[in-house]
Amino acid sequence: MAGRYGEMDYGSLTKGGVAVGAVLFAVGAVAELTVGAGGGISPTLDAAFLTMEFFGPLIALLSVLVFGIAMPLTE
Repeated sequence: MAGRYGEMDYGSLTKGGVAVGAVLFAVGAVAELTVGAGGGISPTLDAAFLTMEFFGPLIALLSVLVFGIAMPLTE
């Protein structure tokens, strides 16, 4: 029987969201450390890497809250 949101696998969605957030954070942090250590980083790239570092944990946290807690409780 399909739930309110159809046949959604909340565990896979939660794990995927956390993985995407972790990859975003890791890529942003490593890129900022390696490219920033060279000294010749443009402000646009610096802002992009900082944004990746900010939104990575945010996406990971929100995916746990939405797909791991809120949506299964509202079925």
